[in-house]
Amino acid sequence: MEIPFSAAADRNKEPILEVLKKVLRFDEQRLLEVGAGTGQHAIYLAPFFPKTEWTPTETAENLPMLREAIKQAGVPNIKTPFRMTVGEDDFPIRTFDAILTINTFHIMHWKECKTFIKLISGRLEEGGKVFIYGPFNYNGKFTTPSNEEFDKSLREKDPQMGLRNFEDVLAAMFKNGFELLKDFEMPSNNRMLVFRRLKFVRKR
Repeated sequence: MEIPFSAAADRNKEPILEVLKKVLRFDEQRLLEVGAGTGQHAIYLAPFFPKTEWTPTETAENLPMLREAIKQAGVPNIKTPFRMTVGEDDFPIRTFDAILTINTFHIMHWKECKTFIKLISGRLEEGGKVFIYGPFNYNGKFTTPSNEEFDKSLREKDPQMGLRNFEDVLAAMFKNGFELLKDFEMPSNNRMLVFRRLKFVRKR
C-alpha cells in the first residue's frame, strides 16, 4: 500500500513539537490523536515523548492507510490506530491525559465540533489537556486573505465546512468544563489552542 505524503504536515510538525514541549508533560501518560491523517505527526512527534502512549484515530476510509503507515514506522510508543468518526463513534471508555487534533475543526461540521468537545469533556481527568491546531477566525473576521480563500474553497466542497470562530470554540470549551491555557500563534496563519480540564465529570 502506498502511503500518501502531506506537505502541510511536514511543514508544521516542528512548530507543533515546540508547543507540545512547552505544555505536554514528558512523564508517562496517554495521548489520543483525533484525525491522525497520514500518521506523519504521530510518527514524528511520539519519539520525543517516549513515555507517552500515543493512540491515533481516523475515519473508516482512511484507517487502513494510517495503520500501514504506523506499522511501517515501527515507533514503539504508538498504539494501533482505531476508527473514530466524530458524531458516530464514542470515545473509548477510558480516560486520556491529553487529546490532540490537527486541522480537523474546519473539516468537521460545527455540530461535530461541538460533539467532539462534549465527548472529550467526559474522557479527560481534571488537569487533562486538549490541543486544537488549525486556522481560526477572530471576532468573526478572517485574519488573512489566504484564510478567507481557504474558507471559500472548503465551503465550495461542503457548505458546512469552514474556518471556525475562536470565540465559538472558546464558549463551547468553557461550557464543557475547560479553561484556555494558551493561544499560540503558529506558522501559515494557524493557531494552537491549548485547554485544560477543570473538573472531571464522566458523560454517558
